[in-house]
Amino acid sequence: MDYEKLLKKAMREIPKDIKEKDRFEKPEINSSIQGNKTIIYNFSKIWQTLRRKPEHIKKFFDRELATNGVIQDKYTVYVGRFRRTVLNEKLNKYINEFVLCKECGKPDTKIEKEGRLSFLKCTACGAKRPIRTLK
Repeated sequence: MDYEKLLKKAMREIPKDIKEKDRFEKPEINSSIQGNKTIIYNFSKIWQTLRRKPEHIKKFFDRELATNGVIQDKYTVYVGRFRRTVLNEKLNKYINEFVLCKECGKPDTKIEKEGRLSFLKCTACGAKRPIRTLK
């Protein structure tokens, strides 16, 4: 058999659930509004899943929501009333900008600083691109 036939045969024999399942599932924010504050309960799970420093994610949310947040144990408290849909949109924006590789789409990236510049380096495909620095 030639290569193409072998490849087609192998693709037919792979179970569908293996082919279609993403190994990276974007986390969903679990939050509630209490008075004039919004609490994100699963903040520690989010930064662990994304493999980013909690302070980096908090700074991003501080800027995007135009408020200040405080990390307390496993959760984060933000001043202001923010619906869960808005928070999930901001999280998706963070993931697209600071986690997923633009070349291969994989989450196997890390943030590297070179002088005053920050880069997103993909450990899967080797791509490197500049990203904005959060101060």
